[in-house]
Amino acid sequence: MKKNLLMAWRNLWRNKSRTIITVASIFFGVLISTLMSSMQEGSYSSMIGNIVKLYSGYIQVHQQDYWANRTINNTFVPAGSLVSKIRGIDEITTMAPRLESFVLASSDEITRGSNLIGIDPAEENKATQLKKRLTQGVYLKQGDPGVLISSDLAHYLKLGIGDTAVMIGQGYHGVSAAGKFPVRGIVNLPSPELNKQTIYMDLGHCQEFFSAEDRLTALVLMVNDPYDLVPAMQQLNPVITSPYHAMTWDEMQPEVLRMINSDRQASSIMKLILYAVIGFGILSTVMMMIIERSREMGVMIAIGMRRLKLASVLFYETVFIGLIGVVAGFVGSIPLITYFYKHPVSMPGNTGQTMIIKGFDPYLYFSWHPRVFYEQVIIVLIITLVVSLYPIYSAKRLKVQDALRG
Repeated sequence: MKKNLLMAWRNLWRNKSRTIITVASIFFGVLISTLMSSMQEGSYSSMIGNIVKLYSGYIQVHQQDYWANRTINNTFVPAGSLVSKIRGIDEITTMAPRLESFVLASSDEITRGSNLIGIDPAEENKATQLKKRLTQGVYLKQGDPGVLISSDLAHYLKLGIGDTAVMIGQGYHGVSAAGKFPVRGIVNLPSPELNKQTIYMDLGHCQEFFSAEDRLTALVLMVNDPYDLVPAMQQLNPVITSPYHAMTWDEMQPEVLRMINSDRQASSIMKLILYAVIGFGILSTVMMMIIERSREMGVMIAIGMRRLKLASVLFYETVFIGLIGVVAGFVGSIPLITYFYKHPVSMPGNTGQTMIIKGFDPYLYFSWHPRVFYEQVIIVLIITLVVSLYPIYSAKRLKVQDALRG
């Protein structure tokens, strides 16, 4: 076997131009496919990050009946043991408590149905970066009796900083809820729906308003990266037992997941075309190699070389070409992906403005996840192994007399 490997390696460099061209095609194929995958996964991670930081978080813990019937009666008092166990999970970076319910918000004679959300100001800002959305006024402090109002709702109600918002709703177990609250700040939320109906209040005052002392509708949990979600849920599931229930962002917003899966399917077609180009490029080179060396192979068989040994040498040659191209593509993609990972591509003009309006950062992000690299390496290696079957077939089917006449 060692002699066969040595012979195959030497044969590669008998025609350096052909070998270099083939290796270059594999190199650029791996490089382009890795770049595409990194850009795709980076865009998905950015999209998911923007969505979960806007409102839902990566994970929410509810009372088990809450999501099916989102009323304030389906709230829970978080047990101390539950909170400590959640904080003990390494992947979970932030835990923001919330109490939210429907209210009628009024100013003078104008009224609109709104979603009142009681928050811990510091933890909520860690989870959703709410303070960055502030356009006027000041951010809430813990214990502040004021509220933050979304900009479209404030415009509709004709409320400004220092004005008073009147709210009427139904508290826990049907208790009447009514109160007046000064407007501390106005926030601009990227989601048009949320921007028309959202009011934020300090959690303690919100619980008092709804007569729901110590009760919550959700614990919003954050992780550093979407890839940390699976290990986080694996540790969280044994902790979350009845009467609690944990949901991930994709369960709460399945339409976003469907959009990502649809885009993945469309991009997989482009990748298949790229892999087909790589495969046919290697195959064409191998076929040319077989045709050019048919006389040489006929002579080798005629003087006593076994067909199996000849086939193994040709097989190793193809594998060597694939390995060199794949390794070169892998090594070459690392600095390229590293640069784009650290320096996202800015989206100029109308495209960038549209992304900002929709609540997304105007950048094209790239992913550094290991899967981006090893998937391309494995796929191209498999393509090379499949193509390498052709020399084995050709060696076994070679007619010595015809090859010697060639």
